[in-house]
Amino acid sequence: MGLPNPVVNQSKNVNIRPQETELRYESKLAVTWKRFKKNKLAVTGLIVFTLIVLIAILAPWISPSKPDVYDILDSNLKPSAKHPFGTDSMGGDIMTRVFYGSRVSLTVAMLTMLCSVTIGVIYGSISGFFGGIIDNIMMRIVDAIQSIPTFFLLLIVASLMVPTMWSTIFVISIFGWTGLARIVRGEILSIKRRDFIEAARATGEKNKSIIFFHVLPNAIAPIVVIATLDIASVILSEAALSFLGLGIQPPTPSWGNMLTSAQDLTTVLDYPWAPIFPGMFIIVTVMAVNFIGDGLRDALDPRMKQ
Repeated sequence: MGLPNPVVNQSKNVNIRPQETELRYESKLAVTWKRFKKNKLAVTGLIVFTLIVLIAILAPWISPSKPDVYDILDSNLKPSAKHPFGTDSMGGDIMTRVFYGSRVSLTVAMLTMLCSVTIGVIYGSISGFFGGIIDNIMMRIVDAIQSIPTFFLLLIVASLMVPTMWSTIFVISIFGWTGLARIVRGEILSIKRRDFIEAARATGEKNKSIIFFHVLPNAIAPIVVIATLDIASVILSEAALSFLGLGIQPPTPSWGNMLTSAQDLTTVLDYPWAPIFPGMFIIVTVMAVNFIGDGLRDALDPRMKQ
């Protein structure tokens, strides 16, 4: 006698589908932005720096005058509705020159940063990846450059060249890469000993491919932070060179050479708006970039809790 078939409850759906599980994946960029937003000073710095960049881009449309327009009859006028930042000793509108000067100063800062980062990353990668005698020789060169005060080197080289925007970029770039090179070299020394690098070697990849596609992507965090902070240091270096007459030359406006024309005591005491506004833009921009750099450093630090 056979066993009875089990009773199947027809009222229930026998074709039960498993619930679909959604894997929530946050990209590294999203995680970094999430951490960055927690730093209020960094967000404020990003907003301020974005506004300054917009001012530089829109300078021809938002400036009350032209940077090469002077009226000696309007010299040294106080800030007013017609001239919100006042005028200089030549009758030029200071707001216009500050806005156009931001284009020059930021262009120098960005291009110099790109040049310095490119040199520093390549130099530090080669030194750290190959090691040995190559590393020793390359790092001794860095030590020799860093042992001399950088600003004096800038003054010496700048004095031997015709002062232009491009010569300013060149002078600052050739001495601005050493710190980043040392940091990149340290990161490479740590990364190249990891298993995925050995796996890449085992598959027959060339050293160039390993450096650019395996090593550098894992060292991107300190590079981004240093590159951001370099913008602030370049702005100060350009302003200092221009202030000393070795950087951007008038009539092309930059924040530095605007301070040069307002450095005498009479101007500072009687017409303080002439140095205040370009100096204020330098200070605000440098502070904003430093806040952004600090925020990126914390956001990209893997030891930070989400």
